[in-house]
Amino acid sequence: MTLSAIQTGASSPRALAEALALRADPAWLVLAGGTDVYPGHVGRAIGRPLLDLSRVPELGGFETRSDASGRRWLRMGAGVTWAQLRDRVAESGLEALGHAAAEVGGYQIQNQGTLGGNLCNASPAADGVPALLALGAEVELASLRGVRRLPLADFVLGNRRTALAADELLTAIEVPLPSEQAASVFLKLGHRRYLVISIVMVAVQLDFDADAAISACRIAVGACSAAARRVESLESALIRLRADDAAGEVDRLLASGGAAEPLLAERLAPIDDVRGSAPYRREAARELIRRALTIAIDSRRTH
Repeated sequence: MTLSAIQTGASSPRALAEALALRADPAWLVLAGGTDVYPGHVGRAIGRPLLDLSRVPELGGFETRSDASGRRWLRMGAGVTWAQLRDRVAESGLEALGHAAAEVGGYQIQNQGTLGGNLCNASPAADGVPALLALGAEVELASLRGVRRLPLADFVLGNRRTALAADELLTAIEVPLPSEQAASVFLKLGHRRYLVISIVMVAVQLDFDADAAISACRIAVGACSAAARRVESLESALIRLRADDAAGEVDRLLASGGAAEPLLAERLAPIDDVRGSAPYRREAARELIRRALTIAIDSRRTH
């Protein structure tokens, strides 16, 4: 840590290499937007020097790339704001990202808050996590030791817990680009439209083959467990269903008391708090999943 940083209590690096060199000292508190850091310190001193990442250009922007196998990915810098994501025209099948971005707090939060900050804060009610889980997101982590990638499900471990090492920064989030037949949806339940902590969130992504059958399905639920989770057993039940038949099967599976209830109980462990009881959250999750799947299926049927 430099003397000037000790004196000012902050540093604002202008390059990723500089940020990683500073991050090697665990004394720094990383600031990536500040919409969680500052409210978390109301009434008390922060007590650690701040490493402000807002001027690191490598953490911004969008890019489409292809990997060695030819699979195409949308790469988003960890410093991309929710407003930038909200206003970006999303590729087919990634609509849930825009839906989620528009639900993160209000415009002030969307203008300042970042994808990386949202993921590293790891709140069970973080709006970005279910949408990114449903899209098969992976995260890129960097340090002076090198770069590694993790599936998002292996990065967000629980309430305020991640797999980020003490010397690492989250530098990018990548999602695989689905086919042009894909559709995704994000739905959020709260006590009002904006500036509200989620009671339940659901995100789904469906991809379809040339015969309009579901070829890939991801369903993620947030605010109903210590970390957002996918419901893989329910996903498996929908694979290979044709779009014309899938809506009826979704209604059957997700009817109250239907076959999906034990599948959801396996994955969800909602708490009771002032925003909603555990039974209410379970019921709301079931209904939001049904609605989100129906919207995604209907979007394919109207092509």
